[in-house]
Amino acid sequence: MTGRRTPDADSATRSATRPSGRSPDRSADRSAGPPPDSPDELRARALAELLAARERTSALTSCVDDPELTAQHSPLMSPLVWDLAHIGNQEELWLLRAVAGRDAMRPEIDSLYDAFEHPRAERPTLPLLAPDEARRYAAEVRGRALDVLDSSPLRGSRLTDAGFAFGMIAQHEQQHDETMLITHQLRRGAPVLTAPEPEPAPPFTGPAEVLVPGGPFTMGTSTEPWSLDNERPAHTRLVPPFFIDTTPVTNAAYQSFIDDGGYAESRWWAPAGWDMIRSGGITAPLFWRREGGQWLRRRFGHLEPVAPDEPVLHVSWYEADAYARWAGRRLPTETEWEKAARHDPVSGRSLRYPWGDTDPTPERANLGQRHLRPARAGSYPAGESPLGVRQLIGDVWEWTSSDFLPYPGFVAFPYREYSEVFFGGDYKVLRGGAFSVAPVACRGTFRNWDHPVRRQIFSGFRTARDAAPTEADRTDTGPLGHV
Repeated sequence: MTGRRTPDADSATRSATRPSGRSPDRSADRSAGPPPDSPDELRARALAELLAARERTSALTSCVDDPELTAQHSPLMSPLVWDLAHIGNQEELWLLRAVAGRDAMRPEIDSLYDAFEHPRAERPTLPLLAPDEARRYAAEVRGRALDVLDSSPLRGSRLTDAGFAFGMIAQHEQQHDETMLITHQLRRGAPVLTAPEPEPAPPFTGPAEVLVPGGPFTMGTSTEPWSLDNERPAHTRLVPPFFIDTTPVTNAAYQSFIDDGGYAESRWWAPAGWDMIRSGGITAPLFWRREGGQWLRRRFGHLEPVAPDEPVLHVSWYEADAYARWAGRRLPTETEWEKAARHDPVSGRSLRYPWGDTDPTPERANLGQRHLRPARAGSYPAGESPLGVRQLIGDVWEWTSSDFLPYPGFVAFPYREYSEVFFGGDYKVLRGGAFSVAPVACRGTFRNWDHPVRRQIFSGFRTARDAAPTEADRTDTGPLGHV
C-alpha cells in the first residue's frame, strides 16, 4: 500500500486489468490540490518518482540471493520475484499498451502476473520468470516507458492528463515495494536491511487527546491529480464533535491491556476477533514474545526489546477494537480520522496534509523506508495538524472503524479491480501510511483497506470518544452526508 492494497492477502498493492471510462468529478471542492504544473515540470516529477521507485525495488531484491527471491516466505505473500516481474508487467500494460498503444512484449506472461487470476498461495507453483529474466524484462519495459514519458504531451485523455498514468505506476511500484518490505519482515533469514534510527525526540508531554469540533468538512478530493478513484470525489460530511488521541497508541499502553488480561476476556472482543485469538493462540501483537519477564519483538531479523514509547505495530483490526473497548473508547471512523488530519478550523478548508498543502519532508513525517521502525510517539511537531494531532501521516497505518465503501458519486477509473470490487466486503479502512510507505503513495485523502484479521501489515491505531455537541456544531450549512 498498505493504495492500495491487493485483491489477495493484504493491502499492499493493486493489480491492473483493463482500462475503463470515467465521468468528471464534482466541481465544488473546498479541499486543496497542488498548483498546476507545466508539462516539463510534470514530466520531471513523473521521472523522479519512477526512478525512486525502481531504486527501492532494486534495493529490496538485490539484498538476497536467488533462492530467497524465489521462495515463498509466507502463504500470505508472493515470492519476491513474482512482485518484481509483476511491477514490470503492470508498467507495460499501462504505459506501453494503454498510453502508447504498443503491442504486447510478452503476452504469454500476462496471466502469470494477474493477481486476480492467481492467489498468492499458488504463485510459487507457476512458471515464473527467473530472477535474472525478471530483472531484464522490468528494465526493458522501463527503458521503453521513459521514451513514452519523453514524448507524451501529458494531456488529451484522463489517463494522460497531468501525467496520471505515470503517477499511478510510480505509486503501484512503491506499493509493491511496501509488500516486499512486509515479506522481508516475515522471512526468517539473516538480517539484510539497514536504515538509520529515527531522530531522537523528547518525551511527549502534550495533551493525551484533542477535541475536533463538530460541523461540516470536505472529505476526499476532486483536485489532486494523482489521486486514485476511491479518494474521489470531494464531498461534504457533517461530523459531530469528538475527541481523538493526540498520538497513536504506544507499546507501553498496549502492554497494559495485555497485563490486564485483555487477551483472556471475551467481553472486549468482537465475536470473530475472539474466535481468531482463541483458535490462533494469540496473546500479543505479531512478532512479540515474552522472555524472562520482558517483551521482545523480531524486527527485520533482529530480536530486540519492545520499545515502550513507539506506536504499537502489527496488530489486527480486532486487536485495535478490543483495546479501544478496554480503554473505554472506540476506534475513530474514517471520516473522523480525515477531519482530524485535514480540517483547518481557521479557513474552513481541507488541507492536502495535516501540516498544509506542501509535500512531505523528513521533518514532518516518517515515510519512504527512511527508517525501519516507527518514531517515538509525539515526534514530528512540524507535521502536526491545525487541531494539534500528531503523526497522522507516516509511522503506522491506522485502523478505523469504517468499512471500505465508495464515496457518493464514485466512478471506477481506470479499472474496476483497483477499488470497486472490494467495496462491501469485510474490509476495514486504514489511514495515514506507515514508515514503509513512499510519499508519492501517501496523502491526507489516501485510503487503504484490509481484512480485520491482518497483522503482518505495518498497522497500528489511535482511539477516539464522543463529545457533547454545541449549538455551533448543529448549524446546517448545506446538503450534507453523514458519518
